Amino acid sequence: VEEESGQELGLDRSTPKDFHFYHMDLHDSEDRLQLFPEENTRMRKEVVQAEMANESRGAGDGKAQRDLQEEVDELVHLYGLEDDHELRDEFVDENMPRTGVSEYPPYVMKRRDPAREQRDWRPSGETAEAEDLGFGGWGSAGQCQDLREAYTYTHGRASEEYECYVIPEEEDEEEAADVFCVTCKTPIRAFQKVFDEHKEHEVIPLNEALESAKDEIHKNMYKLEKQIIQMENFANHLEEVFITVEENFGKQEQNFESHTLAQKYEEKIQALGEKKKEKLEALYGQLVSCGENLDTCKELMETIEEMCHEEKVDFIKDAVAMADRLGKFLKAKTDVEISAQPEFEDQTLDFSDVEQLMGSINTIPAPSAPVINPQAPNSATGSSVRVCWSLYSDDTVESYQLSYRPVQDSSPGKDQAAFTVTVKETYCSVTNLVPNTQYEFWVTAHNRAGPSPSSEHAVYMTAPSPPIIKTKEIRSCEEAVLICWESGNLNPVDSYTVELTQAESPEASGVTESVVGIPTCESLVQLQPGRSYIICVRALNMGGPSVRSEPATVHTIGSYFRLNKDTCHPWLIISEDGLTVVRSERRIPARELSSSDTRFTRCVAVMGNLIPVRGHHYWEVEVDEHLDYTVGVAFEDVTKQEDLGANCLSWCMRHTFASSRHRYEFLHNRTTPDIRITVPPKKIGILLDYENSKLSFFNVDLSQHLYTFSCQLHEFVHPCFSLETPGCLKVHNGISMPKHVTFY
Repeated sequence: VEEESGQELGLDRSTPKDFHFYHMDLHDSEDRLQLFPEENTRMRKEVVQAEMANESRGAGDGKAQRDLQEEVDELVHLYGLEDDHELRDEFVDENMPRTGVSEYPPYVMKRRDPAREQRDWRPSGETAEAEDLGFGGWGSAGQCQDLREAYTYTHGRASEEYECYVIPEEEDEEEAADVFCVTCKTPIRAFQKVFDEHKEHEVIPLNEALESAKDEIHKNMYKLEKQIIQMENFANHLEEVFITVEENFGKQEQNFESHTLAQKYEEKIQALGEKKKEKLEALYGQLVSCGENLDTCKELMETIEEMCHEEKVDFIKDAVAMADRLGKFLKAKTDVEISAQPEFEDQTLDFSDVEQLMGSINTIPAPSAPVINPQAPNSATGSSVRVCWSLYSDDTVESYQLSYRPVQDSSPGKDQAAFTVTVKETYCSVTNLVPNTQYEFWVTAHNRAGPSPSSEHAVYMTAPSPPIIKTKEIRSCEEAVLICWESGNLNPVDSYTVELTQAESPEASGVTESVVGIPTCESLVQLQPGRSYIICVRALNMGGPSVRSEPATVHTIGSYFRLNKDTCHPWLIISEDGLTVVRSERRIPARELSSSDTRFTRCVAVMGNLIPVRGHHYWEVEVDEHLDYTVGVAFEDVTKQEDLGANCLSWCMRHTFASSRHRYEFLHNRTTPDIRITVPPKKIGILLDYENSKLSFFNVDLSQHLYTFSCQLHEFVHPCFSLETPGCLKVHNGISMPKHVTFY
């Protein structure tokens, strides 16, 4: 190719005289620079010196002078002109003004001048060519021709279009891969997907494959790190087991020394040594295997770290192989179970004859009597009790025997079968007992010599059963609640506790208020108005509190009460909810009615149980306008053989209906004011005002005030209701006071 180019340009390719030509690869810049190995070192030093000398000059002039100086030095050295310094300086000085061209980096080309091209390369224009190359000021035409050809050979072949000399790339250099074959797991070039064996394979971009390989490597590195930690912990555990085996062996050896004779000691210690050897060999083999696995893990980690610094293609190739290797290694099951336990079997020997001999020499006395402790507070439940005792001596005790039986007729231990429990501690929890019941307990200590004397008898008591709240007898108002309950225990208890929780506050998970030390089975508890409460009751005795009773819900909205069945006339029937009273047509003969201080017998009436709290109370009564009825209030000890309003202990409103006429009376001590009501009320509102000692009646439907009594309320009164003809009355309570109700 070079010869053909020379012929086309009309150049003489004969080698110049005294010019030694060395063959080189014109396409390899590195090999080309090693053309004159010995001279290159000196030439680089001269270039560096020239660059340091010209640092103070401008950037463009300094760079051009360095390029020119480098080329001149190369040609001067080639022809042995190193000693002619004057010629070299003259050459540089003459050519510097003509080299005002900026430096071009390798492989950057500058456009040629066609006119200069013809002038430079014509056969008879050696002088002009020499001037263009920068050495027109010295030497003959032959020397210039030789220098030109040497310059041509040492700088590669010339381009037809550019005046700089380009080192082309190798034609056989492999094109870089740009995609990744998922099927073959290898990087390929894009055109191979179309024409090569990868045509039917799945390919993805190289960057995507690179990220996927990195993710897989990171996941496996994380698993590998976890396995390294696990193996290191297991190795530490194996070392601890080694130490434990040695310690247990020493303990067994000491045990044999202290409990056996010489001959048996030797036999047992030999067998024990063999077991020790077997355990240690198994553990050692496991420790070696653990170390090998640990070394493999660390070697894989180091290899992965080296891979992370490789180029994309090399990284993907190595990552595929490493992923397979890691997958196989991680799938291999690593044994992290201890093959040999550090414990030794208890080597018990039969030395009963020796023990009998030693027992006859060293006799242990029977222990002294234990001291049983009195019952501690809250140490019992409804079915169990915890009993404690102590031993005030250094006696040897192997066990204790606790005996107990229930106490009856206040005489402990009388004709009752005793139960026994054997324990090794100085306490015992006895179960399956009866609630709120007294039991007597005593205890004895035992050893090989026999039992001790019995301790003193102590009486313990189980906790009570939970009380039972009487939900139908709960009475409330805006300020308080009166709650009643049954004890639920045959024997009396010490006291009761009422626990309250506000139902409206979901954040209140526990008891918000407690009333303690209640001696009876009822309690009047002060509350806040307009709230709802959940109430429970506990019973207490010396054993502790009972569990909570079943809860009851109360509301402090208005006054709530029920009709009292104990005061009800036999002709009346009270509904299940205790708020409706009915008189039927059927009557019981008067001679069968016996007089009573609590039950009405003459007046067909019933009373309500209003809470004994001063203040104001409001309720309503639904009536039939054609019904003869009486409503009002009365003291609890009002005469039951008289009509309501016929004495000074009651204040009532009476309605009678005859001949289509309504008559209303407001009775107290048989007197009534002259008041006429034009519109018969269907629902009557009643307001009891303790603070002002007044009782008022209202027509609820019309929001109309009917009448107000001024009463002398020195005691608590209760609502009362009477039916003179068959019919029913319905009570509405536990309601807020309407706006039209005012205090008169």
